[in-house]
Amino acid sequence: MHTWSKMRSKLENDHLADCLKGHIRYFATSYSKYPDHEGRAAILLDGQQIISGSYCEQWSKADLLPKDATLQKRLRTEFPFIDETALKYGQFDQRCFYIAFNKFDNQSIEKSLESDDLIVRIFAVLDKRVGKRRLLKLDEITSDKEEVFRTFLNIRMAAEGMDIKE
Repeated sequence: MHTWSKMRSKLENDHLADCLKGHIRYFATSYSKYPDHEGRAAILLDGQQIISGSYCEQWSKADLLPKDATLQKRLRTEFPFIDETALKYGQFDQRCFYIAFNKFDNQSIEKSLESDDLIVRIFAVLDKRVGKRRLLKLDEITSDKEEVFRTFLNIRMAAEGMDIKE
């Protein structure tokens, strides 16, 4: 397993599309004074957080989560799972980034784009190995329900100078 600084370097320098370099930043940290060194993670665009989450936010925002029985079951049994709801409500932490990076770094870009882990898919859509034609294909098949993924797809398409689906 890599250190976070090495993971961040690979994400921002080796994998990130040239049009996004200097604009997208990945952030993850753990706090040594917290039990089990819990921490937080975020993806920033020009200094503004697009998504962020932390172990502490998971508990403070728990009441805001939809009262969906399936979601509640997954929260209790499948740590860490990352889907649209988890990202939308900040229900993830730095460990989720580490796990997602290891999946992303050890599989093909095709598998990453089809991953169940939304963070892996976000890493993939921002990757330089994804060209304009594949972005257009993703734009066609991405459902409106996938708000967070669509946000990153739109960021990438705008950076490439492509038309964005409203």
